[in-house]
Amino acid sequence: MASSSRTWLLCSVFISCTISISYGRKMTAQTSTRVKAVNLGGWLVTEGWIKPSLFDGIPNKDFLDGTGLQFKSVTTGKFLCSENGGGSIIVANRSAASGWETFKLWRINETTFNFRVFGKQFVGIDAKGNGKDVVAVASAPGVSGTFEIIQKPDDSSRVRIKATNGFFLQAKTEDLVTADYAESSSGWGDNDPSVFVITISGRMQGEFQVTNGYGKMAAKVMKKHWSTFIVEKDFDFISKNGLNAVRIPVGWWISSDPNPPNPYVGGSLKALDNAFLWSKKYGLKVIIDLHAAPGSQNGFEHSASRDGSQEWGQTDANIQQTVAVIEFLTARYAKNPSLYAVELINEPFSPGTSLQNVTTYYKAGYAAVRKHSSTAFVVFSNRLGPMEPTELFSVASVLKRVVIDVHYYNLFVSAFDNLTVQQNIDFIYTNRTKDLNTVTTSNGPLTFVGEWVAEWNAKNPTKEDYQRFAKAQLEVWGRATFGWAYWTLKNVNNHWSLEWMIKNGYINLLT
Repeated sequence: MASSSRTWLLCSVFISCTISISYGRKMTAQTSTRVKAVNLGGWLVTEGWIKPSLFDGIPNKDFLDGTGLQFKSVTTGKFLCSENGGGSIIVANRSAASGWETFKLWRINETTFNFRVFGKQFVGIDAKGNGKDVVAVASAPGVSGTFEIIQKPDDSSRVRIKATNGFFLQAKTEDLVTADYAESSSGWGDNDPSVFVITISGRMQGEFQVTNGYGKMAAKVMKKHWSTFIVEKDFDFISKNGLNAVRIPVGWWISSDPNPPNPYVGGSLKALDNAFLWSKKYGLKVIIDLHAAPGSQNGFEHSASRDGSQEWGQTDANIQQTVAVIEFLTARYAKNPSLYAVELINEPFSPGTSLQNVTTYYKAGYAAVRKHSSTAFVVFSNRLGPMEPTELFSVASVLKRVVIDVHYYNLFVSAFDNLTVQQNIDFIYTNRTKDLNTVTTSNGPLTFVGEWVAEWNAKNPTKEDYQRFAKAQLEVWGRATFGWAYWTLKNVNNHWSLEWMIKNGYINLLT
């Protein structure tokens, strides 16, 4: 978890005191071994912040899917805007840029794109009018909605936008943007209405971005990543350092391997097969975690969203497609002794995913698991954001071997920014203990701290401070009746890498 793209999501969770809750059965002697796990994040579902170098070879990697661009006309001095957020014309009359003034890229190749606006419509040329007015009314990209971005050779912040009719977009006036400007000999000066200064308002680096960005090269790049980022010796390391399980995030396209829908590429299923093989060899449990659902359940890069939109669960067909993924995975590994749990979905976000649709999916997903396994635990993640923390009680109370997954971080929320080392540690012992106690009862659900990390915003902490902070979390999370999982095994950011933390003496799980 925990890239900067999740900040708003986690702020919402903290402010609204969201806690994921469901019921399960009391832990028996057969299930008394608590999970001490590590997440294999950034492996089978890409998160660019975990391994930025994975994106280094993409041509024009600044313009990937989901990149937010804001265009300021050099002649009007104002920003392009989709009037009313979409469904109308494009104007050039906004003095400041926000949502309506941001255009999300859908990448066709390194220079050609579709532009999606706030209301999810696509920019194009109005075919019903004079054939040159620029509008945002289409619900899907069409031929007239394909644009080429041409950057000034010595100043990439200055661009022209070429339409399929061969002409450039121009801000004719503040209220009129047209695609009828011919090739100019005036250079890139401030008197040219086809010149815009761009600002990148946001980027995404997930599975869709990396595979679509590499295009024909993606299969080779991803197979190399899957075969080198996590390898057999990592499972040996995990088993020898006090851990007994791995939580493996996967994407929905894995069920279509070896020929998943474009732009995803085949090979992740083989990597997951290897993980089960190695887990069996080294005596580790496996928690399969559907981290990225079709359409994206939360709009962030870690759920493989193309442009930040959250569209999972809005149709019955989408829900049934997701259930089919869960059934595929459970059926494939049900007889493997390492299969311990299946997490139906990671962090669905409300209000975009309604309680009714989440409930419908959890019932169907649970049944899909039970169709093939009576022993695998089924992990529920409550909706994040504005919701009632007990909203899943009625669903989970009649189900067996159900686990709740709560993610706890002392990060991303402004309330943590000015805490001292000791205040952060006290927060774990006091506040997080209370949070965990709320969802932990003797006859209720099993509880799982599915993501946590020994990173924080404390000012100038020493190694000893980190050790104390990690120890506090291990003590509190150790009371979770199902267990915990560190995020993540490997990461370029050292404290997010459990491997680095163990090798460098920050965390010791053997004592």
